[in-house]
Amino acid sequence: MSAPARRFEHVRTPAERMLDVSTIYHEPDVAAYPRGAEILARFPDAERIEVPSHQTVPGLYGNAGAVDDWVRNKRSVLVLGVKKSLTARPNGRSADFIAPSTSNGCAMACAYCYVPRRKGYANPITTFVNIERILGYLERHVGRQGMKPKPNQVDPVDWVYDIGENGDCSVDALVCDNVRELVDLFGRLPGAKASFATKFVNRDLLTWEPRGGTRVRFSLMPEGMAKRLDLRTTPIAERIAAIDDFVAAGYEVHLNFSPVIAHEGWRAEWAELLEQVADGVGPAARAQLACEVIFLTHNAGLHEVNLGWHPRAEELLWRPDLQEAKRSQSGQENVRYRASWKAVWVRQLTEMIETTLPGCRVRYAF
Repeated sequence: MSAPARRFEHVRTPAERMLDVSTIYHEPDVAAYPRGAEILARFPDAERIEVPSHQTVPGLYGNAGAVDDWVRNKRSVLVLGVKKSLTARPNGRSADFIAPSTSNGCAMACAYCYVPRRKGYANPITTFVNIERILGYLERHVGRQGMKPKPNQVDPVDWVYDIGENGDCSVDALVCDNVRELVDLFGRLPGAKASFATKFVNRDLLTWEPRGGTRVRFSLMPEGMAKRLDLRTTPIAERIAAIDDFVAAGYEVHLNFSPVIAHEGWRAEWAELLEQVADGVGPAARAQLACEVIFLTHNAGLHEVNLGWHPRAEELLWRPDLQEAKRSQSGQENVRYRASWKAVWVRQLTEMIETTLPGCRVRYAF
Protein backbone atom coordinates (compact mmCIF):
# COMPACT_ATOMS: atom_id res chain seq x y z
CA MET A 1 0.00 0.00 0.00
CA SER A 2 1.51 3.28 -1.08
CA ALA A 3 1.99 6.12 1.38
CA PRO A 4 -0.54 8.93 1.12
CA ALA A 5 0.61 11.94 -0.85
CA ARG A 6 2.05 14.71 1.26
CA ARG A 7 0.01 17.86 1.42
CA PHE A 8 1.88 21.13 1.18
CA GLU A 9 0.11 24.14 2.57
CA HIS A 10 0.89 27.51 1.05
CA VAL A 11 2.88 29.66 3.46
CA ARG A 12 1.79 33.25 3.04
CA THR A 13 4.48 35.79 2.30
CA PRO A 14 4.81 38.95 4.42
CA ALA A 15 3.11 40.85 1.58
CA GLU A 16 0.16 38.45 1.56
CA ARG A 17 -0.19 38.70 5.32
CA MET A 18 -0.10 42.48 5.17
CA LEU A 19 -2.69 43.06 2.41
CA ASP A 20 -5.64 40.99 1.28
CA VAL A 21 -7.75 43.65 -0.40
CA SER A 22 -11.43 42.75 -0.66
CA THR A 23 -12.98 46.25 -0.81
CA ILE A 24 -11.83 49.27 -2.81
CA TYR A 25 -13.44 52.65 -2.24
CA HIS A 26 -12.58 54.91 -5.15
CA GLU A 27 -13.27 58.37 -6.50
CA PRO A 28 -15.24 58.43 -9.78
CA ASP A 29 -12.38 59.13 -12.17
CA VAL A 30 -9.51 57.02 -10.81
CA ALA A 31 -9.76 54.43 -13.60
CA ALA A 32 -8.96 57.18 -16.12
CA TYR A 33 -5.46 57.44 -14.67
CA PRO A 34 -2.94 54.76 -15.73
CA ARG A 35 -1.98 54.14 -12.10
CA GLY A 36 -5.60 53.84 -11.07
CA ALA A 37 -6.32 51.33 -13.83
CA GLU A 38 -3.23 49.32 -12.83
CA ILE A 39 -4.29 49.09 -9.19
CA LEU A 40 -7.86 48.10 -10.03
CA ALA A 41 -6.52 45.38 -12.33
CA ARG A 42 -4.18 44.17 -9.57
CA PHE A 43 -7.13 43.42 -7.28
CA PRO A 44 -9.72 42.12 -9.75
CA ASP A 45 -11.83 40.29 -7.16
CA ALA A 46 -12.20 43.25 -4.80
CA GLU A 47 -15.62 44.85 -4.44
CA ARG A 48 -15.54 48.38 -5.89
CA ILE A 49 -17.51 51.14 -4.21
CA GLU A 50 -17.55 54.58 -5.81
CA VAL A 51 -17.37 57.51 -3.37
CA PRO A 52 -17.47 61.26 -4.04
CA SER A 53 -14.13 61.86 -2.32
CA HIS A 54 -11.40 59.86 -0.66
CA GLN A 55 -12.02 62.12 2.35
CA THR A 56 -15.67 61.09 2.55
CA VAL A 57 -16.16 57.34 2.67
CA PRO A 58 -19.65 56.48 3.94
CA GLY A 59 -19.58 53.79 6.57
CA LEU A 60 -15.85 54.18 7.06
CA TYR A 61 -14.97 57.83 7.49
CA GLY A 62 -15.53 58.97 11.07
CA ASN A 63 -17.23 55.71 11.98
CA ALA A 64 -16.48 55.04 15.62
CA GLY A 65 -18.07 51.61 15.26
CA ALA A 66 -15.25 50.61 12.93
CA VAL A 67 -13.04 50.20 15.98
CA ASP A 68 -14.42 46.65 16.18
CA ASP A 69 -12.97 45.89 12.72
CA TRP A 70 -9.67 47.72 13.28
CA VAL A 71 -7.21 45.13 11.95
CA ARG A 72 -9.55 43.68 9.33
CA ASN A 73 -10.02 47.12 7.76
CA LYS A 74 -6.25 47.65 7.75
CA ARG A 75 -5.75 44.45 5.79
CA SER A 76 -8.76 44.35 3.50
CA VAL A 77 -9.72 47.95 2.63
CA LEU A 78 -8.03 50.17 0.06
CA VAL A 79 -9.06 53.71 -0.89
CA LEU A 80 -8.12 55.28 -4.23
CA GLY A 81 -8.20 59.01 -4.88
CA VAL A 82 -6.67 61.92 -6.74
CA LYS A 83 -4.34 64.26 -4.87
CA LYS A 84 -5.80 67.74 -5.33
CA SER A 85 -3.43 70.15 -3.57
CA LEU A 86 0.33 69.84 -4.06
CA THR A 87 2.63 71.59 -1.62
CA ALA A 88 6.07 70.89 -0.15
CA ARG A 89 5.93 72.12 3.44
CA PRO A 90 9.09 73.24 5.24
CA ASN A 91 9.99 70.88 8.07
CA GLY A 92 13.46 70.94 9.60
CA ARG A 93 13.38 67.75 11.66
CA SER A 94 13.17 64.53 9.67
CA ALA A 95 13.53 66.46 6.41
CA ASP A 96 13.87 69.94 4.94
CA PHE A 97 10.49 69.56 3.25
CA ILE A 98 7.44 67.31 3.58
CA ALA A 99 6.65 66.22 0.02
CA PRO A 100 3.08 66.10 -1.25
CA SER A 101 1.91 62.66 -0.26
CA THR A 102 1.26 59.82 -2.66
CA SER A 103 -0.72 58.06 0.06
CA ASN A 104 -1.99 58.30 3.59
CA GLY A 105 -2.99 55.70 6.12
CA CYS A 106 -1.31 52.37 6.68
CA ALA A 107 -1.95 48.62 6.72
CA MET A 108 0.00 48.22 9.95
CA ALA A 109 -1.57 48.86 13.35
CA CYS A 110 0.79 50.66 15.71
CA ALA A 111 -1.14 51.59 18.84
CA TYR A 112 0.48 55.04 19.16
CA CYS A 113 -0.16 56.16 15.55
CA TYR A 114 -1.29 59.78 15.45
CA VAL A 115 -3.52 59.51 12.36
CA PRO A 116 -5.98 56.71 13.20
CA ARG A 117 -9.25 58.54 12.64
CA ARG A 118 -8.79 60.30 9.30
CA LYS A 119 -10.34 57.48 7.24
CA GLY A 120 -12.47 55.73 9.76
CA TYR A 121 -10.87 54.70 12.98
CA ALA A 122 -8.49 52.16 11.44
CA ASN A 123 -7.30 54.53 8.68
CA PRO A 124 -6.50 51.99 5.95
CA ILE A 125 -4.28 52.94 3.01
CA THR A 126 -5.41 55.65 0.61
CA THR A 127 -3.32 55.70 -2.58
CA PHE A 128 -3.29 58.67 -4.92
CA VAL A 129 -3.30 57.74 -8.59
CA ASN A 130 -2.09 61.00 -10.20
CA ILE A 131 1.56 60.13 -9.61
CA GLU A 132 2.79 61.89 -12.77
CA ARG A 133 1.55 65.25 -11.46
CA ILE A 134 3.20 64.66 -8.07
CA LEU A 135 6.52 63.67 -9.66
CA GLY A 136 6.46 66.74 -11.91
CA TYR A 137 5.73 69.04 -8.99
CA LEU A 138 8.61 67.61 -6.96
CA GLU A 139 11.09 67.86 -9.83
CA ARG A 140 10.20 71.51 -10.35
CA HIS A 141 10.37 72.23 -6.61
CA VAL A 142 13.83 70.66 -6.35
CA GLY A 143 14.95 72.67 -9.38
CA ARG A 144 13.87 75.93 -7.74
CA GLN A 145 15.89 75.28 -4.59
CA GLY A 146 19.31 75.23 -6.19
CA MET A 147 22.17 73.79 -4.18
CA LYS A 148 21.83 73.71 -0.40
CA PRO A 149 23.68 76.79 0.88
CA LYS A 150 25.01 75.25 4.09
CA PRO A 151 24.82 71.99 6.08
CA ASN A 152 22.10 71.47 8.68
CA GLN A 153 21.09 68.62 10.97
CA VAL A 154 18.89 67.12 8.26
CA ASP A 155 21.72 66.66 5.75
CA PRO A 156 25.08 68.31 5.06
CA VAL A 157 24.64 68.46 1.28
CA ASP A 158 21.17 67.60 -0.05
CA TRP A 159 17.71 69.03 0.35
CA VAL A 160 15.78 66.15 1.95
CA TYR A 161 12.10 65.47 1.16
CA ASP A 162 10.04 63.23 3.44
CA ILE A 163 7.87 61.17 1.09
CA GLY A 164 6.05 59.13 3.76
CA GLU A 165 4.75 61.48 6.43
CA ASN A 166 1.36 59.79 6.93
CA GLY A 167 2.08 56.20 5.97
CA ASP A 168 4.80 53.63 5.40
CA CYS A 169 6.35 53.63 1.94
CA SER A 170 7.61 50.04 2.26
CA VAL A 171 3.99 48.90 2.60
CA ASP A 172 2.72 51.34 -0.03
CA ALA A 173 5.09 49.62 -2.48
CA LEU A 174 2.92 46.49 -2.15
CA VAL A 175 0.02 48.38 -3.73
CA CYS A 176 1.67 49.96 -6.79
CA ASP A 177 4.85 51.54 -8.17
CA ASN A 178 4.33 55.05 -6.76
CA VAL A 179 7.17 54.67 -4.27
CA ARG A 180 9.50 53.10 -6.83
CA GLU A 181 8.95 56.05 -9.17
CA LEU A 182 9.77 58.46 -6.33
CA VAL A 183 12.97 56.54 -5.57
CA ASP A 184 13.87 56.63 -9.27
CA LEU A 185 13.19 60.37 -9.39
CA PHE A 186 15.44 61.24 -6.45
CA GLY A 187 18.09 58.86 -7.76
CA ARG A 188 18.60 61.19 -10.73
CA LEU A 189 17.95 64.63 -9.16
CA PRO A 190 21.15 66.38 -8.09
CA GLY A 191 21.14 68.05 -4.70
CA ALA A 192 18.03 66.30 -3.36
CA LYS A 193 17.19 63.15 -1.45
CA ALA A 194 13.97 61.33 -0.53
CA SER A 195 13.44 60.03 2.99
CA PHE A 196 10.91 57.82 4.74
CA ALA A 197 10.59 55.95 8.03
CA THR A 198 9.53 52.31 7.95
CA LYS A 199 8.65 49.41 10.22
CA PHE A 200 8.23 46.88 7.40
CA VAL A 201 11.12 45.15 5.64
CA ASN A 202 10.12 44.95 1.98
CA ARG A 203 13.01 43.24 0.24
CA ASP A 204 11.63 44.08 -3.18
CA LEU A 205 13.15 47.52 -2.57
CA LEU A 206 16.60 45.90 -2.71
CA THR A 207 16.10 45.28 -6.46
CA TRP A 208 15.58 49.00 -7.17
CA GLU A 209 18.32 51.51 -8.05
CA PRO A 210 18.23 54.33 -5.49
CA ARG A 211 21.73 55.58 -6.39
CA GLY A 212 22.14 57.13 -2.96
CA GLY A 213 19.11 59.35 -3.46
CA THR A 214 16.84 57.80 -0.82
CA ARG A 215 17.28 57.67 2.95
CA VAL A 216 15.46 54.80 4.66
CA ARG A 217 14.92 55.35 8.39
CA PHE A 218 14.29 52.03 10.11
CA SER A 219 12.11 52.63 13.17
CA LEU A 220 13.28 50.67 16.20
CA MET A 221 12.16 50.14 19.78
CA PRO A 222 12.85 47.34 22.30
CA GLU A 223 11.49 44.01 21.08
CA GLY A 224 9.15 43.40 24.01
CA MET A 225 7.60 46.83 23.61
CA ALA A 226 7.25 46.37 19.84
CA LYS A 227 5.41 43.06 20.26
CA ARG A 228 2.84 44.87 22.34
CA LEU A 229 2.54 48.13 20.40
CA ASP A 230 3.89 47.63 16.83
CA LEU A 231 1.14 45.34 15.56
CA ARG A 232 1.46 43.87 12.05
CA THR A 233 5.02 45.17 11.65
CA THR A 234 8.29 43.36 10.87
CA PRO A 235 10.02 42.03 14.02
CA ILE A 236 12.77 44.28 15.36
CA ALA A 237 15.52 41.71 14.78
CA GLU A 238 14.58 41.50 11.08
CA ARG A 239 14.65 45.28 10.73
CA ILE A 240 18.16 45.39 12.19
CA ALA A 241 19.25 42.50 9.96
CA ALA A 242 18.06 44.42 6.87
CA ILE A 243 20.21 47.51 7.49
CA ASP A 244 23.40 46.21 5.87
CA ASP A 245 21.46 44.89 2.87
CA PHE A 246 19.81 48.25 2.22
CA VAL A 247 23.13 50.07 2.48
CA ALA A 248 24.67 47.60 0.03
CA ALA A 249 21.75 48.22 -2.36
CA GLY A 250 22.54 51.95 -2.52
CA TYR A 251 20.26 53.42 0.13
CA GLU A 252 21.36 55.70 2.92
CA VAL A 253 20.10 54.13 6.16
CA HIS A 254 19.37 55.99 9.37
CA LEU A 255 17.61 54.85 12.54
CA ASN A 256 14.40 56.25 13.98
CA PHE A 257 14.31 55.50 17.72
CA SER A 258 10.63 56.21 18.11
CA PRO A 259 8.55 56.38 20.12
CA VAL A 260 10.49 56.01 23.33
CA ILE A 261 8.04 54.78 25.97
CA ALA A 262 8.97 55.65 29.54
CA HIS A 263 8.17 53.01 32.12
CA GLU A 264 9.86 51.19 34.93
CA GLY A 265 12.97 49.53 33.47
CA TRP A 266 12.91 51.31 30.11
CA ARG A 267 16.63 52.19 30.17
CA ALA A 268 17.67 48.53 30.49
CA GLU A 269 15.49 47.64 27.49
CA TRP A 270 17.03 50.38 25.37
CA ALA A 271 20.55 49.37 26.41
CA GLU A 272 19.80 45.88 25.12
CA LEU A 273 18.38 47.24 21.85
CA LEU A 274 21.41 49.43 21.24
CA GLU A 275 23.68 46.42 21.79
CA GLN A 276 21.62 44.51 19.22
CA VAL A 277 22.20 47.28 16.70
CA ALA A 278 25.92 47.47 17.50
CA ASP A 279 26.29 43.71 17.01
CA GLY A 280 24.09 43.55 13.91
CA VAL A 281 25.38 46.39 11.73
CA GLY A 282 28.55 46.17 9.65
CA PRO A 283 31.27 48.76 8.96
CA ALA A 284 29.73 50.22 5.78
CA ALA A 285 26.43 50.90 7.50
CA ARG A 286 28.11 52.20 10.66
CA ALA A 287 30.13 54.69 8.60
CA GLN A 288 26.98 56.50 7.40
CA LEU A 289 24.69 55.88 10.38
CA ALA A 290 22.69 58.63 12.08
CA CYS A 291 19.54 58.60 14.15
CA GLU A 292 16.65 60.59 15.53
CA VAL A 293 15.09 60.13 18.98
CA ILE A 294 11.41 60.88 19.66
CA PHE A 295 9.72 60.30 23.00
CA LEU A 296 6.03 59.45 23.02
CA THR A 297 3.35 62.07 22.48
CA HIS A 298 -0.20 60.86 23.07
CA ASN A 299 -3.69 62.37 23.28
CA ALA A 300 -6.98 61.72 24.99
CA GLY A 301 -8.88 61.03 21.76
CA LEU A 302 -6.49 58.32 20.69
CA HIS A 303 -6.54 56.93 24.22
CA GLU A 304 -10.30 56.48 24.02
CA VAL A 305 -10.06 54.86 20.58
CA ASN A 306 -7.39 52.43 21.73
CA LEU A 307 -9.48 51.35 24.69
CA GLY A 308 -11.94 50.01 22.14
CA TRP A 309 -9.53 47.74 20.27
CA HIS A 310 -6.26 47.39 22.20
CA PRO A 311 -6.66 48.38 25.87
CA ARG A 312 -3.46 46.61 26.95
CA ALA A 313 -1.47 49.11 24.92
CA GLU A 314 -2.89 51.95 26.97
CA GLU A 315 -1.36 50.52 30.12
CA LEU A 316 1.95 51.68 28.62
CA LEU A 317 0.86 54.71 26.59
CA TRP A 318 -1.50 56.44 29.02
CA ARG A 319 0.49 57.35 32.12
CA PRO A 320 -1.03 60.43 33.82
CA ASP A 321 1.50 59.99 36.62
CA LEU A 322 4.29 60.71 34.11
CA GLN A 323 2.58 62.98 31.57
CA GLU A 324 1.41 66.59 31.23
CA ALA A 325 -0.67 68.54 28.72
CA LYS A 326 0.98 69.96 25.62
CA ARG A 327 -0.43 71.90 22.67
CA SER A 328 1.06 70.72 19.38
CA GLN A 329 2.24 72.95 16.52
CA SER A 330 -1.04 72.15 14.76
CA GLY A 331 -3.02 73.33 17.80
CA GLN A 332 -4.03 69.85 18.99
CA GLU A 333 -4.16 69.11 22.71
CA ASN A 334 -1.73 66.28 23.44
CA VAL A 335 0.03 64.82 26.44
CA ARG A 336 3.78 64.33 26.74
CA TYR A 337 6.13 63.27 29.49
CA ARG A 338 6.67 65.97 32.09
CA ALA A 339 9.26 68.37 30.75
CA SER A 340 11.68 68.23 33.68
CA TRP A 341 11.76 64.42 33.66
CA LYS A 342 11.83 64.14 29.90
CA ALA A 343 14.90 66.39 29.64
CA VAL A 344 16.77 63.97 31.90
CA TRP A 345 15.57 60.92 29.98
CA VAL A 346 16.52 62.42 26.60
CA ARG A 347 20.03 63.11 27.90
CA GLN A 348 20.33 59.59 29.35
CA LEU A 349 19.30 57.92 26.09
CA THR A 350 21.51 60.07 23.87
CA GLU A 351 24.46 59.32 26.14
CA MET A 352 23.71 55.60 25.81
CA ILE A 353 23.69 55.97 22.02
CA GLU A 354 27.02 57.79 22.05
CA THR A 355 28.55 55.05 24.21
CA THR A 356 27.14 51.99 22.44
CA LEU A 357 27.05 53.34 18.86
CA PRO A 358 30.04 55.71 18.68
CA GLY A 359 29.96 57.67 15.46
CA CYS A 360 26.16 57.42 15.12
CA ARG A 361 25.16 61.05 14.98
CA VAL A 362 21.97 61.97 16.86
CA ARG A 363 20.35 64.35 14.36
CA TYR A 364 17.72 65.47 16.85
CA ALA A 365 16.15 64.26 20.08
CA PHE A 366 13.04 65.43 21.88
